[in-house]
Amino acid sequence: MKKSLILLAALGLSGNAAADTLLGLYAGAQLWNFDAKGGFADESNLVNYNFDRDNSASLYVALEHPVPMIPNIKIRRTDFDNEGTATLTGSYTFGDQTFTEQSNLLTQIDLTNTDYILYYELFDNDLITFDFGLNIKDVDGTINVQDASDPTIQGAEDFSGFIPLLYSKFATEMPLTGLGFYAEGNYLSIDDHTVYEYQAALTYYLMDNLALDMRVQLGYRAFKMELNDLDGVYTDLEFKGPFAGIEFHF
Repeated sequence: MKKSLILLAALGLSGNAAADTLLGLYAGAQLWNFDAKGGFADESNLVNYNFDRDNSASLYVALEHPVPMIPNIKIRRTDFDNEGTATLTGSYTFGDQTFTEQSNLLTQIDLTNTDYILYYELFDNDLITFDFGLNIKDVDGTINVQDASDPTIQGAEDFSGFIPLLYSKFATEMPLTGLGFYAEGNYLSIDDHTVYEYQAALTYYLMDNLALDMRVQLGYRAFKMELNDLDGVYTDLEFKGPFAGIEFHF
């Protein structure tokens, strides 16, 4: 109890400096406007689709602390769905349904995923920070395909799995301006799976005081998911586009 009171007093007296040294809680939200390309199948012979331009929302929280050897943690959830069309040049089987040559197909994909990121601050000062760690991406996907002329002809596949990714983040700030920049990325290439996700953004502090920091983000984000037989699904999908966000630091 006494230790807890001492910690709270230190936080109150030292403001943001103590928060960064002892305990930091971050919460943020982003809206991503992306273009999509690529295709999928339940075998290695993929069919490419023409996807709509769409929006995706992400929410995240992160906790940083000073305890040695125990990693900081960040959890991010991205709600992700899109629609597309394709005209077949040959027969195509998906979700135990065979579609004939010249069929016009409609697809709806849901690639909602959650990142569980464990990381260490290898370098951290007022100007530059560098984080490195491991991201366990929990993918929970659903893909539906139907014949545009006969919606009763349809197939669907559900797939899920945990994908381990290397995680890193670099950030820098320009003193006395409120301006900053960061680049964050996740990457994996193993057993014919290639997954990467990165974002880079300019940031600006709208609020910077003892109780709360608030900054806005404007940047670019990309996500590629090339899977080889994850729950029987093969994909080669890529999503890219600008995003805007806001982050709070307590």
